[in-house]
Amino acid sequence: MADQYSQLVEQYHRDGYVILRNVIDDQLIKECQAHIDFLQKKYPTIPGEHFHHPIMRNDPFWIRLVSDQRLLDLAAIFGEPFIKPNDGIALFSSHYFSKPPKTGMAVLWHQDGAYWPLKPMNVLTMWLAVDRSDSENGCLRVIRGSHRQDLTTLKEDVSVSNVLGSYTHRDEDINPNDIVDIILEPGDISIHHPNIIYGSNANTSDRRRCGLTIRYFKDT
Repeated sequence: MADQYSQLVEQYHRDGYVILRNVIDDQLIKECQAHIDFLQKKYPTIPGEHFHHPIMRNDPFWIRLVSDQRLLDLAAIFGEPFIKPNDGIALFSSHYFSKPPKTGMAVLWHQDGAYWPLKPMNVLTMWLAVDRSDSENGCLRVIRGSHRQDLTTLKEDVSVSNVLGSYTHRDEDINPNDIVDIILEPGDISIHHPNIIYGSNANTSDRRRCGLTIRYFKDT
């Protein structure tokens, strides 16, 4: 199976991200869509961008989804050498980012690893598209090759509406030619490195944009 993905693994190490199409089947994606609808009804006061793992860690559907063998197989392939299937694969964190139509907030440029007290920073992040994700509804935007940079100190910013309330980089730090919009259909996944700089624009469209982040690391 690893040979099948060898070129994509090379791309991941070169660019810091990669896109894989049609990883999860339509039926399971429909269940994901129903699941986020269920959570939004169950927790009406929690913004869709903040369905973090504390409210889902005892959720049977979520446990089933993050332990799907297709995802674990890919974690082992793209997480080498620090993830080894025979040594076990652990979940570091997971949550939905569901940007509602018209009001879904932006995510400022940041590096995930700047938020995490991990040494070494051996984490593999998957982003599973529950809805179509494109430039109109606030898709992920990554800076190609920026994973080769060191992690930068977080800085607070609540002057604009944004999901995290912080950032590591500003627009003036970014080469516009290196920005890649991650366009995904439901069931596609993107994988990205903890050092890569990325963010997303606000959702100004009439469509929801929902994705599930799943972060795997070595079982300790």
